[in-house]
Amino acid sequence: MKDIATVGRTKQILADHGFTFKKSLGQNFLVDLNVIREVLNKAGITERTGVIEVGPGIGSLTEQLAKRAGKVVAFEIDQRLIPVLRDTLSPYDNIEVINEDILEADIRKTIAEEFSECDEVIVVANLPYYITTPILMNFLEQNLPIARFYVMMQKEVGERISAPPGSKAYGSLSIAIDYFTEARVVQNVPKSVFMPPPNVDSIIVEMVRREAPKVNVEDEALFFKLTRGAFGQRRKTILNNYSSIFEDGKKKKDVIHQMLEQAGIDPRRRGESLSTEDFAKIYDALKAFPELTMSGEV
Repeated sequence: MKDIATVGRTKQILADHGFTFKKSLGQNFLVDLNVIREVLNKAGITERTGVIEVGPGIGSLTEQLAKRAGKVVAFEIDQRLIPVLRDTLSPYDNIEVINEDILEADIRKTIAEEFSECDEVIVVANLPYYITTPILMNFLEQNLPIARFYVMMQKEVGERISAPPGSKAYGSLSIAIDYFTEARVVQNVPKSVFMPPPNVDSIIVEMVRREAPKVNVEDEALFFKLTRGAFGQRRKTILNNYSSIFEDGKKKKDVIHQMLEQAGIDPRRRGESLSTEDFAKIYDALKAFPELTMSGEV
């Protein structure tokens, strides 16, 4: 049987099942085997690897994963695709397709039940553009036993995820990813390898989970509020941005100034110049200033 990830086979599958794309779900199916194989080669998948996939579509990536991995669990939110996947993936007995929203799924339970015979669990996915960040943060914030991520996403988002301090793309998302993982871009992907082609090019990012977060903070939610608050308005200094995120911040500007100086941070710096470690220093310094409380909107 021909591979799914070709233009001809994809068109035939869509016609056989009368399937139409739903724009609201960001459905763009891979039709290039070379791109898929390059991703799988970089991921180092073996028969001892368990793979979680998000948004399998008609199974173009899922099929190739099943040929190498011990077990593949694919989460598909679109009920219409379940019978399609049952058909296209019928030759493989190491695939479990779950018709569920990945943001609502009990991933920890799934890992325990489905991957008990695997040496490691990784995520390989062509993520829907409209919900890439929530999906990644959902995986990371739960501290799940996932070793690595190889995810295809909108190029702009991928550049933000892997951006170093001081770069144009660097922001609070870069810091959140850096806190949990070591991230790097492994490949650019043209829009032509998808059906239908999206409006933008894609990028593949590798994220290797750190054994422990990059910095030690007790309250991760507060730490991430501090990072987001520093980028409220990119052209503003961190002092001015923080004056907007603390209650009565404008009246307490002198106190915020003292807090930043205690952290060893020049209040005139901008958020984009600060590393994950710099924000950890701010987090630690804030403990000495109980009069500074965050507003609920950050």
